[in-house]
Amino acid sequence: MGIVEEAHNLRVVGEGKRGVIVLAHGFGTDQSVWKHLVPHLVADYRVVLFDTMGAGPTNPDYFDFSRYATLEGYALDLLAILEELGVASCIYVGHSVSAVIGVLASISRPDLFSKLVLLSASPRYLNDVDYYGGFEQEELDELFEAMRSNYKAWCSGFAPLCVGGDMESVSVQEFSRTLFNIRPDIALSVAQTIFQSDVRSLLPLVTVACHIVQSTKDLAVPVAVSEYLHKHLGGDSIVEVMPSEGHLPQLSSPDIVTPVLLRHIQHDIAF
Repeated sequence: MGIVEEAHNLRVVGEGKRGVIVLAHGFGTDQSVWKHLVPHLVADYRVVLFDTMGAGPTNPDYFDFSRYATLEGYALDLLAILEELGVASCIYVGHSVSAVIGVLASISRPDLFSKLVLLSASPRYLNDVDYYGGFEQEELDELFEAMRSNYKAWCSGFAPLCVGGDMESVSVQEFSRTLFNIRPDIALSVAQTIFQSDVRSLLPLVTVACHIVQSTKDLAVPVAVSEYLHKHLGGDSIVEVMPSEGHLPQLSSPDIVTPVLLRHIQHDIAF
């Protein structure tokens, strides 16, 4: 087993002849978040699953705080995974921060991506002049302090807010489990990298077609952000806003998001 394969718990499932699909999870989850989608793909595609560095199932000894202080470190990981597997072209489905990671990787190597399906993506979480990202700096500072002071208590409060539901729901319990699995200092570092990131200036450099998929109610990403992406991405793009709630519709609304993702995966849109 190579270092890339081991570090990211790399898995390839399916024998499909229609090509390669890469599924990349967001903050606080791991590759298990795609469990409702994968069974619909394996007959037609080779499906690549992996854990981003710092996720609970990864070895914390591999987490380089300097490398992952910017999203570029994760984009380099993604390119290394594709190289390790010998992938010449793929459909990339990225959730949350991994949507942006895919965007960055596609700027460096557009030839490796036939399309990007961006679920709950944001190029910047902080509000700015003429830009509504959803958060003020004071709110993020409070979030970071809560993580720093009592990580487990923060998880218990953050999970239901992020997923959209109460602590008794299966989806909230699942997200709580994967959040708890992350080492607290790593979780704080990753959260700071994500929430302080700003890739707006790079969006015009994207040439790969992008399918932007967004929930109507998302704690972390307002609907206005999906329209911002659509307007500023350099290549063709399309937006679909789903009647789902929460930042993790794969868990909270699989009956809604799964057919939507399948449609965007399987069909190119006439732009």
